[in-house]
Amino acid sequence: MPETLRTATDAGVRSVTLTRADEYNTITPLLRDELCTAIDEAAADDAVHVILLEAEGPAFCAGYGLDWSVAAMGASAAAGRAWDIPTDMRAMEPFVDAYLKLWYTPKPTIAAVQGWCIGGGTDMVLCADMIIAGEGASFGYPPSRVWGTPTTAMWVYRLGFERAKRYLLTGDEIRAPEAARIGLILEAVPDAELHDRAVGLASRMARLPLNQLVMLKRLCNQPAEAMGLQASRTLGTIFDGMARNSQEGRDFVARALDVGFRQAVRERDDPFADYGSRPRQ
Repeated sequence: MPETLRTATDAGVRSVTLTRADEYNTITPLLRDELCTAIDEAAADDAVHVILLEAEGPAFCAGYGLDWSVAAMGASAAAGRAWDIPTDMRAMEPFVDAYLKLWYTPKPTIAAVQGWCIGGGTDMVLCADMIIAGEGASFGYPPSRVWGTPTTAMWVYRLGFERAKRYLLTGDEIRAPEAARIGLILEAVPDAELHDRAVGLASRMARLPLNQLVMLKRLCNQPAEAMGLQASRTLGTIFDGMARNSQEGRDFVARALDVGFRQAVRERDDPFADYGSRPRQ
């Protein structure tokens, strides 16, 4: 049985639910691998017409489990190993490939998002065909301030050039109603209605013949492919490695190892007064 998620099928809808609630569903290698398996199994099952990605707990996904990744990078630096692109790509591409399964699987994918969906969580969820969020949800890519770039590079394809730059060049938090207004997500709904709204949409789609769904999804995805989606994800993954290994990125890791990752993030975000540094109301 999977350790990081569970699956269920009802009326043509395969639900894939992340279950690391106590860890805010942060991304680990095991979650990555189990998500790949779950999507592949749904794609191969003719009884499944639509895939619905959900999560338990207060956050959909608060990014990577950075305690282990910071420690790994710190160990690599301590060993005196120089950073090189092929080695970094070999480590990161399995994560990027896992997220893009939501985009490339022939069946429609819907994500239902509550709470935080930030950093690596957006690399994942922006690959879904549609996103419905509770009004209390928040999106954003705070690692753009230091130590990362979006690997799947979906921001431009969802927002267009100017709006994507506006949010990536600041790392600013985007509350769900604003995310819906600017087109980052499909809609924001009352938090208590999130599950029912997502299931309702998925069930409505599942009434269509599977061959229709497959053809229509590919038709809608094609313009992004023509714009260079594959090249964008490669560049995004390379730049992410460069950002993590820049002087500023290494300084951030050193600070995280010294005072703890949460404190280092707080120091990064306090000047912007958002995410966990947002003033208490």
